[in-house]
Amino acid sequence: MKDHYDIVIIGSGMAGLVAANIMAREGKSVCVLEKNNQYGGNLQTFVRERTIFDTGVHYLGGLSKGQNLYRYFNYLNILDGLEFKQLNKDGFDLITFDDDENEYPHAQGYENFAKSLTEYFPEEEDAIRSYCKKLREICDEFPLYNLEVGKPYQNNAEIFQQTAKTYLESLTQNEKLRSVLAGSNLLYAGEPDKTPVYVHALSCNSYIESAYRCADGGSQITKLLIRRLKENGGEAYKHQEVIDFTCVDKKIKSVTTKAGDVIKGDLFISNIEPKTTLKMVGIEHFRKSYNSRIQDLESTVSAFSIHIVLKPKSFPYLNKNYYHFKDAARVWKAHEYNQKSWPETYMLSMGVRKNQNEWGDQLTAITYMHYDEVAQWEDTFNTVANKNDRGQTYKQFKEAKTEIFLNELEKKFPNIRECIQSVYTSTPLSYRDYIGCNRGSMYGYVKDVNNPLLSFVSPRTKIPNLYFTGQSLNMHGILGVTISGVVTCSEILGGEYLVNKILATENENMQAS
Repeated sequence: MKDHYDIVIIGSGMAGLVAANIMAREGKSVCVLEKNNQYGGNLQTFVRERTIFDTGVHYLGGLSKGQNLYRYFNYLNILDGLEFKQLNKDGFDLITFDDDENEYPHAQGYENFAKSLTEYFPEEEDAIRSYCKKLREICDEFPLYNLEVGKPYQNNAEIFQQTAKTYLESLTQNEKLRSVLAGSNLLYAGEPDKTPVYVHALSCNSYIESAYRCADGGSQITKLLIRRLKENGGEAYKHQEVIDFTCVDKKIKSVTTKAGDVIKGDLFISNIEPKTTLKMVGIEHFRKSYNSRIQDLESTVSAFSIHIVLKPKSFPYLNKNYYHFKDAARVWKAHEYNQKSWPETYMLSMGVRKNQNEWGDQLTAITYMHYDEVAQWEDTFNTVANKNDRGQTYKQFKEAKTEIFLNELEKKFPNIRECIQSVYTSTPLSYRDYIGCNRGSMYGYVKDVNNPLLSFVSPRTKIPNLYFTGQSLNMHGILGVTISGVVTCSEILGGEYLVNKILATENENMQAS
């Protein structure tokens, strides 16, 4: 490790690694510091009984040639080493309900999407096609979403001040169709009175364009980004938890790690949660109003997940995801559960191997869980790098929740219990400890139509050489945080310069092929 770097990046989530690669390619000396045993944030994987599970990235959108994530990955030079499997084109997501035997498909390709849903709602074809058109129009308002020069977001009041729920209500009177169109809203923890229509559009559009799973886990993306970073002269270090920032004359001079290393730099990019960053730097270095604004931001709800290792040749591999609800009328309110109604919704997804056969070897089911349910254990911390036992009551809590969750899965998949070899769980505390998100938040901060400007966190902080990056800035998900890394670097290098550099690289690669 050197004494001094041009760029020091704290946290190796996707946005941090994208920013690290961009700056290293610009000839800057770059150092990435990661507290965990693995790089990658939500791209981390874990192994149970020789079975690979993804921590947070269960599928990716926009990865077909010429689409937005493909183009970003192409620029980052990681496409050639990645292994993906495309999900079912006629139904990559299926929306289902307790009281309805139909499985409503979200299909890939807008024409296919419209055609597939029209088969279930023949009288609603105009509404479905209008919906498809609207999503694309909204996405066109965001230049970096389309690799174009322009501000990260525009001033179209409608898309920032209209909720997704209100838009769908204006589209059709058919309540079941509304629920089906909103059915994958666990992707962004949608709330009826807050979530803007643009969040729905940006989250859903890239999957409708194309949907893929990472074969053998999303950590392959991390490994390639680290490899490319090192090829460009950058450095990355695990087990280097930053515990302190040294701020002198309103500038960050260095960070100190738990291992006792002091790393100096010119610019610092924090890929850890902004609230945590400010506390680590010291709130006295920021204006009271700025600190209050960041600390008052509402975090999205957290999750409870069960990770099932399946018995060999017991459960067919499903090349699609399920979003299931007990009640179609509760699609926007499933996070407002009580102990009797939990879980009101879940997403079920399966991992895929490079040489996948007809049988699955694992599946993950995710549902909402409020942090308050595990708050009594919040003083405990448990990661691979820092093993701690949260105690018997926590274990009993997880076992009870798992049993309730399995009962719900059994309604949709009647034979699932006989297919189970073992079950592992993740709670809001797991996400807090491994990902570093506030109160185990799934997707950073709530985007709220009632105060749209408050929902945006600038990559620039009130300390001139300290920047933010990650899902808290604009959007979550692999595409969202990739763009976040670009947004942060745009503030340093210049937005027009960086986008033109990406486009030039894209043209060079096309000519070479």
